This record gives sequence, C-alpha cells and structure tokens, in this order.
Amino acid sequence: MDIKTASALHRLRLISVPEALSFPALLIFGSLLSRVSDIDYLMMPLGILHGILFVIYAVFLLDVWNKAKWPLKKVALFFLFALLPFGGLYGDRLLKRDEADSVIAARVREAAQA
Repeated sequence: MDIKTASALHRLRLISVPEALSFPALLIFGSLLSRVSDIDYLMMPLGILHGILFVIYAVFLLDVWNKAKWPLKKVALFFLFALLPFGGLYGDRLLKRDEADSVIAARVREAAQA
C-alpha cells in the first residue's frame, strides 16, 4: 500500500468516529429534546455539524474508493455505515483491522526482499 492510499484510509478513519457520534447526538439532543421540552436551540447547530461531517465522510470515502480501488460493494457498505447511528464506529473497527493487516503484509514483503 502506498502512502497516498494509507493516508486516505487514515483520514476516513479519523472522520468516521465524529460522524458516527454526531448523528445520535442530533437525534437525541436535537430532535428528542425539542419535542419533549422547550430546548430547541440545539437542533440547528447539531444539524449543521452533522451535515458537514457527513459530507466530509462522503468525500473521504470517494477518495479511498479512488486510491484504494475498493469494489463498489465495499464502498456501499461504508456509505451505509454513515447512514446508521453508530455505524461509523463499526466501520472504524473494520478500517483499523485492514490497516493493521496491510502493515503486517508490508513487513512480510520487506522481510522477503531482505
């Protein structure tokens, strides 16, 4: 794996956790509190924050798709993770495992060349 692909995967990992947590925060603190109480000032900032994080996640996912040459099925799965509450946390675990596997594979290749 080259450095550009590794950095694209790392960026996707970095944004997946905040994006995964912003959606439930919007649902709980924004929607629920505005319906059961007079606290409605959280809806707009949380909505904007979640929207920005979602767009960044989608852009980073397209970047990974381009650089890592992922199949469409895998890209669709990671996009689905962004639509589910806490789905990005599971996606982060999968990315972390892939990242560790690629490091191990690089070390084995390096040892074989030596």
